[in-house]
Amino acid sequence: MSNSNCYSIKQLAEFIGASFEGDGDYLIYALASLPSAKENDLAFYTGSAYKKKLKGTSAGCILLQENQKEEFEGNKLLCSDPYLSYAKLTYLFRKKIKGPASIHPSAVIANDVFLGENVTIGPHVVVEQGASIGNGCSIGANSFIGEDSHIGSNSTLYTGVNIYNNVHIGESCTLHSGSVVGADGFGFAPSRDGWCKIYQLGGVRIGNQVEIGAGTSIDRGALDNTIINNGVKIDNQVQIAHNVEIGEHTAIAAATAIAGSTVIGKRCTIAGCVGIVGHITITDDVHITGMATITKSISQPGSYSSGVPMSETKAWRKNAARFNQLDDLARQLLLIKKEIKKKIKK
Repeated sequence: MSNSNCYSIKQLAEFIGASFEGDGDYLIYALASLPSAKENDLAFYTGSAYKKKLKGTSAGCILLQENQKEEFEGNKLLCSDPYLSYAKLTYLFRKKIKGPASIHPSAVIANDVFLGENVTIGPHVVVEQGASIGNGCSIGANSFIGEDSHIGSNSTLYTGVNIYNNVHIGESCTLHSGSVVGADGFGFAPSRDGWCKIYQLGGVRIGNQVEIGAGTSIDRGALDNTIINNGVKIDNQVQIAHNVEIGEHTAIAAATAIAGSTVIGKRCTIAGCVGIVGHITITDDVHITGMATITKSISQPGSYSSGVPMSETKAWRKNAARFNQLDDLARQLLLIKKEIKKKIKK
């Protein structure tokens, strides 16, 4: 079994608001995929594409939709959205990283720092003056919290997280290892003598229930704050530049880069390796597919894509050469249209 927690099928059903068929007292020790599940594991089934795996599974219980229940004869949890229910159940079976509240003796904490109740601070953590850490927080080893920064209640910083000064992080947030919040934005003014640094005078404001992936960087604002609103989910190695604002419940996948002062709306999804230029606005409920380059504002909800799909190298080279000829071809087409119109008039 992968976790010391165990729950009866009846308890799991109550937790996710599902019904069940079979032995309600049957114990589940872990979540697993259909192929790897064992007799005390729970697996989820989302549709006919996985029918063969469902037939061959050894799972002790299956999470599936009501209209799919005839496809499995054993114990089952019945719900409207198995994937969402599985997501909720991962909370019960997660590995609990936080032990009893404690402060490691190697931590360096300024005298005026406010520490809430039940706070855990790991080895070699540094917390500078004027900072505050709310109730129930866990700060991983080698993390840094800068001057006048605030970590909201029940938030978790994994190992090696760096929070610069004047950063406000809300409640129930998770920051993974290597993430950096509040570094200087990329601001330089050209001069005859080279680049003159623009010191970044703003901060970062992060709402509640935000998750920030490993190696992600969120820059501080130049004058005003960079803002990440409630419920935003950010994957690993994402770059968010100064004065960006991201709306509630937007999700951003890995390796995306967002340039300065761009405003992104609520409930957007931005896939991996997307590039977004600065000083534009993207409205609510926009979905951007992978590798897209967004060069202008988007005012209407919907799905947007750009880029050239993969092809064999030989064909790609021909198409790349033709791309450079498009302007000439367009001009020629316009001339042909004009000639045709002239002939029609005659």
